[in-house]
Amino acid sequence: MIRGSSRARFAVAAITAVTAATALSMTLGGCSGDGGSGGGPDGPARTEAASRDREAATPSPSRTYPLSSAPATIPAVRVHEPARGPGWRPEPGAGVVIAKGSEGLDDEGRLLAGELKIAFRGTAAARPGDVELALTAPPSPPPAQGALTGPESYTVVTGGGRVRISGPAEAGVFYGTRTLKQAVRSGGAMPEGTVRDAPGRPQRGLMVDIARKPFTAGWLEDRLREMADIKLNQLGLHFSDDQAFRIQSDTHPEIVSREHLTKAQVRRILELAASLHITVIPEIDSPGHLGAVLDHYPELRLKDAAGRTVPGAIDISKPASATLVDELLREYAQLFDSRYWNLGGDEYQALTRRDPEASFPALAALARERYGPQGRIQDLATAWVNDRAAAVRPLGRVPTAWNDGFFRGGRVSVDKDVEVQYWTGKEIGARQPDEYLAEGRPVVNLNDEYLYYVLGEPNEFTYPTGERIYEQWTPLVLRGTAPVPRKYSGQILGARFAIWCDIAGAQTPERIARGIALPLRATAQKVWDPRPPARDWQGFQALAERLG
Repeated sequence: MIRGSSRARFAVAAITAVTAATALSMTLGGCSGDGGSGGGPDGPARTEAASRDREAATPSPSRTYPLSSAPATIPAVRVHEPARGPGWRPEPGAGVVIAKGSEGLDDEGRLLAGELKIAFRGTAAARPGDVELALTAPPSPPPAQGALTGPESYTVVTGGGRVRISGPAEAGVFYGTRTLKQAVRSGGAMPEGTVRDAPGRPQRGLMVDIARKPFTAGWLEDRLREMADIKLNQLGLHFSDDQAFRIQSDTHPEIVSREHLTKAQVRRILELAASLHITVIPEIDSPGHLGAVLDHYPELRLKDAAGRTVPGAIDISKPASATLVDELLREYAQLFDSRYWNLGGDEYQALTRRDPEASFPALAALARERYGPQGRIQDLATAWVNDRAAAVRPLGRVPTAWNDGFFRGGRVSVDKDVEVQYWTGKEIGARQPDEYLAEGRPVVNLNDEYLYYVLGEPNEFTYPTGERIYEQWTPLVLRGTAPVPRKYSGQILGARFAIWCDIAGAQTPERIARGIALPLRATAQKVWDPRPPARDWQGFQALAERLG
């Protein structure tokens, strides 16, 4: 019984093998030869029948995709979790929708839809092919230090033919839309997968000297749009200096220069900036750089012991000087709703003399009267900055000042809440940035070695290059080329690239826009992500050209 069963199984196996070999021979015969004819008169028909049988028995293979790569953007996204799939591209019938409860994102949705040339459908359920914008609750409990969170953080999930952009605040969702816009522009599609992103520093911006050189409202609006696409969030406007005062004034119309921005134009600039999540920071510099104002108040000009007028400097011993400047601060605080206010405080010419007390005996006497025998003119200048800070704080502003308005060793110190805008170590009595940081002060980086675009290149300045910023500079490099110790990183709030118009006619506004394009993008990359960039400079430059 056992043996018979073995023989039977062997016979069945042999028959099966012969049958399979015959079928294989027929199949191979049907695929060979000229014109695909088989070995017998009905070979083609038999081959076609066999093919149909196989197709019916075996499902068609699904299309496979390689793992996706991160979208090509400036700044680069910080985390991309790859996935397999076609990604997303704007197709006919696609639209931008707002998740229920996230109606505050309507402006962001309309802008994105217009840029991608697809429909905006408002609050609605997402359909295949759509982009959905959504506000999400902040994480609870608070995330670990270094996590990609905060009001400017966002997540982009691409899969199933859809994109969902979410974040805890409107600013973050907006930055997610910038990532999607750039991905489509650089590669034609948003890659499959998940992007998680957030800035490394809260302050990232551009400063423009519109006092020495007039710029049109349209030029400034173009810069705002450019900044928004690369996730910069601050525009500084230096609108008062020795050469001109460039914004309409109702309290002191006499000080306004012929070429200026009207308040209506400024309001439109501010409205656009707010829609792009950019804060505009105004600056009326004092007690120096007030020449245009003092042209109409000559009695407030500072004079030295010989009776010579000191260019641009207001006499800080006169109560009327403080009254005038505070009136202007209050007026423009009603126009600008910025959280920050730049008080200036730099290059007060009384303090550039070799012996300020000998050159300005009246100021020296007042300093001793107020602060004792050791009182100096620098104490009066420091007190001036503190008084101006006191004028803007009740208006809800955070005061800032240039680093050369902070002096060491005096009887008076600048208030600790005044943010330091560090630009130079070339001033008399120059202080290393570590000194400010060791005092616990918050600092914003405007290192003139890398981030100053000074028209005409006077005083040994050279136009900065994007390559040098990209390869050498980081927010820790506050002065010259050496970084401060990493332990101070948390006090460095960010950076701004600055356009100064010392020789106003050296470049046209159009040439300036071209000249700052790559340096500004390099700054945006380095202030967004603390890590060394993954792309080399040539790759970054090529990407910038693709993005436009």
